[in-house]
Amino acid sequence: MRNQLLLISSFTLLSLVSVFRHSLATPRSTIEVGSSFSVEDDKATTLITSLDGTFSCGFHEVGINAYCFSIWFTYSKDATVVWSANRESPVNGRGSRVSLHRDGKLVLSDVDGSTVWDTNTSSVGVSSAELLNSGNLVLKDRDGRIHWQSFDSPTHTLLPSQQLTKGKRIVSPVAKDDPRSGYYSLYFDNDNVLKLIYDGPEISSIYWPSPDFTVFRNGRSSYNSSRIAVLDATGRFLSSDNLNANASDLGLRIKRRLTVDFDGNLRLYSLNRSNGLWSVSWVALPQICSVHGLCGKNAICEYLPSVSRCSCPPGYEMNDPRDWNKGCKPKFNMTCGHYTKHQLHFIELTGADFYGFDMSTYSTLISFQACRRLCMSTCSCMAFGYQKSGDNAIGSCYPKSTLFNGYRSTSFPSSIFLKVPKSVKSSSGFNQSGLACNPVNSSVVLGSSKMYGNNGSNTKWVYLYAFAAALGAVELLFILTGWWCVFRGHDTLKSVQKGYKLIGSQFRRSWVRDVVDHRLNGEFNYAQAAAMTRIAVSCLEEERSRRPTMNEVVKILLASLEQDSYDHL
Repeated sequence: MRNQLLLISSFTLLSLVSVFRHSLATPRSTIEVGSSFSVEDDKATTLITSLDGTFSCGFHEVGINAYCFSIWFTYSKDATVVWSANRESPVNGRGSRVSLHRDGKLVLSDVDGSTVWDTNTSSVGVSSAELLNSGNLVLKDRDGRIHWQSFDSPTHTLLPSQQLTKGKRIVSPVAKDDPRSGYYSLYFDNDNVLKLIYDGPEISSIYWPSPDFTVFRNGRSSYNSSRIAVLDATGRFLSSDNLNANASDLGLRIKRRLTVDFDGNLRLYSLNRSNGLWSVSWVALPQICSVHGLCGKNAICEYLPSVSRCSCPPGYEMNDPRDWNKGCKPKFNMTCGHYTKHQLHFIELTGADFYGFDMSTYSTLISFQACRRLCMSTCSCMAFGYQKSGDNAIGSCYPKSTLFNGYRSTSFPSSIFLKVPKSVKSSSGFNQSGLACNPVNSSVVLGSSKMYGNNGSNTKWVYLYAFAAALGAVELLFILTGWWCVFRGHDTLKSVQKGYKLIGSQFRRSWVRDVVDHRLNGEFNYAQAAAMTRIAVSCLEEERSRRPTMNEVVKILLASLEQDSYDHL
């Protein structure tokens, strides 16, 4: 009898343990007061999941042995994060813990037991934490009253029904793979208008809505006091300043998010549930170079047919080859008195401008020669812009004391005249080192990539492998195009150059299929074939400044490797 009781007791204990383990592994939408979970536990299972399964909450890996307590879309391919409690201070991958204390405070602690973040909700009667179907993490009492919610402290994303109000900001991440707060934010200014601002270490500048126009010409109104913006369930983004933006796929039953991306643009995304990928359904700035501070000080953002690129003007070079946010620096000494005016000259950068920072000597009634003399004789003048007034011999003179927010486009009617030593020639061209920003879902091409163990040695290996990949790509290009040209009796260079023009303007799938060796029977990656053709022809440019650097080649190839095909072919 005693043995039977012992057997029954053991079986009961094992059953309880099994039930307890199952309860930990089974997704739930709430956690009770007194519960505590470590980052090791959460590696195997999500802490909590909304009842409809749309959102998950727990420890999200942001680097080597680095985690944030976050909320993310469960069904997105890359587990897209929409909120983080500790984006500035990730915790260790071992020993870190999130606990709902008995006094009602939700606490995140690091491996050493120090508190990294908490909700400051002691003694208010909190009984549980719940992740709602909206993606809002809330702390409630037994009567269902909410005493704290994640919607009140947004990070870089606004979800449907989440309100952006006075005093709150949506702040971009530093880079695609770096969750820390960046330089761009969406907020209500003191004139009651919703704006995007670049707030860098040296310079702050509002760039949306357009600073060139008045509030009313931008379709906004400052005559309101509510200061509230919200994204509704159908895909409409509305604010109290009369902003009314609609998703291109307006309608219900689509999961959406409004995000200030690392490149400073505000985008509305829609989720394709079948493949977990996001598509842009609205964007605040169709031209990415309109974002201020994108390429850093002294740099220029250039519009190209399918991508925009950061460049250093003649006589300048990147401050940090890995980070365009740090801009460019002159290769010469431009301190006052170092050069006489006879040792300086101006280089014209057609279709370019540096927005803002016009000197007090600005004039609307002056000749080009007078404007040039004014900048040459003023030590602090770094460049000047000039725009004629119709057919008149006089126009507007814009001397620049600081070169910031640079952009360049073939459609821009004016030029900037850069003051440099005579040793710098205009034929030296632009230092085009790296892509500034690709379309949506592109790889990281702006900002710093070093964080959480991504040290310099790792970066060297990445570039070594990428260099090998580039050489392999060139060889593969000859396989794809060379044999086709030989068998068809065409000159290789002319065929590729003609193909490049077609790719750059039309991206027709039928043409890509024709240019590749027919014996491959269509078994090749269209995106990579187009990218390699573009690289090959660019490398054959007679003008050295128009040839891509290895950095550009690597990034183009890596970007093409991430695509199975061009959606727009």
